This record gives sequence, C-alpha cells and structure tokens, in this order.
Amino acid sequence: MTHSPRQITSPFEPGTLVVLIGPGGSGKSQYARTFPDSWVVCLDDLRECVSDDAGDQSATADAVALQNLLTRARLSRSLTTVMDSTNVEPRLRGDLIDQARQHGRPVAAVIFLTELVTCETRNVQRPANRRVPTSVLRRQHAQTLAAIPLLAGEGFTDIRTAGSRPPPG
Repeated sequence: MTHSPRQITSPFEPGTLVVLIGPGGSGKSQYARTFPDSWVVCLDDLRECVSDDAGDQSATADAVALQNLLTRARLSRSLTTVMDSTNVEPRLRGDLIDQARQHGRPVAAVIFLTELVTCETRNVQRPANRRVPTSVLRRQHAQTLAAIPLLAGEGFTDIRTAGSRPPPG
C-alpha cells in the first residue's frame, strides 16, 4: 500500500473509525480539530472529565472506559468517530479495530510522521501537567515508525500519513 501526504485531506467513508497514531506533540489534536467536535473522542479530554486534570495519568483507566463506551455507541449508530490519543501500541489499536469490526465499520489509520525534534519542541511548550517525559516521547516516536509496516496486517482498511517527513520505503 502506498502512502500519500495528500490523502489526509480526502474525506473518510461515512461511519469510519479514524484512529490517529503518533507521539505527543505530533499534531494529532490539531488535526482532530478539523472534524466536528461530536466526532472526536479525545483521551485527554476524558481524563479531564473524570479527574479535572487532562494530564492525570492515574485517571487513564476510567477515561479509557468512557472512551470505549462512547466509541461503541457512535459505531453502533454508524457515525464517523475520530480517536485522538497516541495509539502507538499494537494492542490498543487492535482493541479499536475489534470494536469497528464488531459494528461492521471501516477503520482508518492516520499516522503522524512528525520529526522527533518537532515533537520535543512542542512538548516543552505544553502546560506542565500535559508534558510527556522525554523518554516516553522518544519511545512513542519509535513505536510510531515501527507501526507503519504493521497497519495493513492489523486490519486497517484505509492508511494515511501526515507530518513533516515521508514514510520509509
């Protein structure tokens, strides 16, 4: 499958589960803001809903429970849903793909290939409670690049790229 930076601007099939993949500071949330608010399921926003602090990592389990509830509800209604979280781990992407399959919905990956230095620069500009530790950010970046050859085999029906560098290969 070839990747084209222009693909990111093409509309998705109605009812698609759109999974954003990339490290902190790669531009996922900025891209998510191009969709109607009701389409976007943002893990940081859900952390804030359950703890009053979007950066409270101890609230992640509760936020993920809400994320899954919202995602299932939207997919059962065949509504386009945009997952705004890092999604760099295959297991997490697999859970989302399974939800889409259970509802007979297509699932698209938008992988953010933003340079690590750009992510690091954006990260230090975030409020203290939202900064990702440098070691975690670097791991997320490496996991993002490692995901590229895996996505089609994982079950994504549409794979697009965004960011400041071309995909390898």
